[in-house]
Amino acid sequence: MAGPTTRERGERQQESSGSSPVRRIKRLRLRTIVILAVALVLVSAGSVWVLYGSSWLRVERVPVSGTRVLTPAEVLDAAAVPVGAPLASVDTDAVAARMRHKLPRIDTVDVSRSWPHDIELKVTERTPVLLVRKGKNFVEVDHKGVRFATVAQAPKGVPLLRMSASASGSAAASLRRFGTDRLVREAVLVAGELPGQVRRLTGTVEVHSYDDIRLELTGGRTVAWGSGENGRAKARTLTALMKAASGARHFDVSVPTAPASSAS
Repeated sequence: MAGPTTRERGERQQESSGSSPVRRIKRLRLRTIVILAVALVLVSAGSVWVLYGSSWLRVERVPVSGTRVLTPAEVLDAAAVPVGAPLASVDTDAVAARMRHKLPRIDTVDVSRSWPHDIELKVTERTPVLLVRKGKNFVEVDHKGVRFATVAQAPKGVPLLRMSASASGSAAASLRRFGTDRLVREAVLVAGELPGQVRRLTGTVEVHSYDDIRLELTGGRTVAWGSGENGRAKARTLTALMKAASGARHFDVSVPTAPASSAS
């Protein structure tokens, strides 16, 4: 019986010595995987240390932009950004929520990281379109109907709300049907639609009923606006009417397709 061939003897020797090409490839792959895993762990640990443990990426400055009435100091106090803390650990959503809660004058706020050392605060303040008298003070109301601040002095160019709905007649029926809050919202809607030039001339927005809202302008001029509906059309009509009848003292745009003006 013939013995093993030379090839068979070589394969047996390789198997017995554990140095076959297949086994060498497997060991090389395993070694590579282990090295890569160790490197990944080291890189991850190093990254975590750099972000949270080192002194390189920590909050040093909190710049504020966009303020008009508010001061940067007020914004910083409300934001309460932890100076000295790791930049990556600052909860920007929580910072924004604190600012909106403590400072109702803020309409929108953007809190962002500016690597390596800044937390930037960009705010947009609410703009009053109407004032509501409260004792000796004034409550500022924005175009959304949000009452966001009480001030001692009325800001220039912002009309004052006057509720003239009486307890009798059609005005009383309107008051019962819509309620005071709804009538105030209608006044806010009207004030928000006023053209800039007209708004600066408007001293009072007077509410008699839901569909009887009037404006008192400087120089004793008045505007019958009607309801808060079709505000943009009424604004355009009023602008054109005031130019065409510059000497008029009374304007009626309650039906914007059929406006009227008179000198007395």
